[in-house]
Amino acid sequence: MVKLLDFWAPWCGPCKVMAPVLEELEKELTGKIEIEKINVDENQAKAAEHGVMSIPTYIVLKDGKEIGRKIGVTVKTDLLKLLQS
Repeated sequence: MVKLLDFWAPWCGPCKVMAPVLEELEKELTGKIEIEKINVDENQAKAAEHGVMSIPTYIVLKDGKEIGRKIGVTVKTDLLKLLQS
């Protein structure tokens, strides 16, 4: 199973911009990918574990291994490409 880690924070403007894009992806790819939203304020250890230095950061895991990463506001098509790599 492919997993998308979404590192965000409630005060992050770019994260708010990306929220509807992630909701669309979640609906379109139900059963194909799992999206895990990680609030960096509440889960600093997980952010550190993945080397997240800025948000939003999106990390794609396949079988527990990182296969892709995108930082900052991005378009849905780029996230889809990242998920299909």
